[in-house]
Amino acid sequence: MQRSQTSFHADPNQVYQPAEDSFLLLKTAKSEVKPSDRVLEIGVGSGYVSSGLLSSCQLLVATDKNPHAATIAYASGVPVVRTNLAAGLRGPFDLILFNPPYLPTDPSERIDDWLELALDGGPSGRDVIIRFLQEIPSLLSSEGRVLLLISSLTGPEEVEDLVRKNGFVSTPVAEERVEGGEILLILRLTRC
Repeated sequence: MQRSQTSFHADPNQVYQPAEDSFLLLKTAKSEVKPSDRVLEIGVGSGYVSSGLLSSCQLLVATDKNPHAATIAYASGVPVVRTNLAAGLRGPFDLILFNPPYLPTDPSERIDDWLELALDGGPSGRDVIIRFLQEIPSLLSSEGRVLLLISSLTGPEEVEDLVRKNGFVSTPVAEERVEGGEILLILRLTRC
């Protein structure tokens, strides 16, 4: 009896493509990563950031909920687990990277497709960041660091307050102004 094979055809139009935020995160991660680090990138998208770090660390694992993103990143050589944020993973990781969906999105603006997941941060732009901050303590090594990319659209002061409430200290390590006056910020989070 022959098994039927179904192949999934990933649609690049359903995957967040590298842009200014991706470029800034990779540049910052390259200056942060150590050869002995076990690295986790949450929300791998196209795999751009993880691909750029594969040879710079001991171990790298990435996640994405989007099946199109997971397939495309895996095809580029990135070890990917398809899951929501880091559900089902066990640490510890020394460096966790996250470029979350941070655009404030009213429920009436939502589009029902996979690309939307990479953009929709909920009404405040912080919904996914809140869940992320609650999940990472169990994944991060005692001396571990997190690089979290946020935007001026997301309310940096509010994000920093959430960071503190979840037991972390944040230090801004990179900033870039992009088209439209938006400011991208990368915060390094460490345990209190």
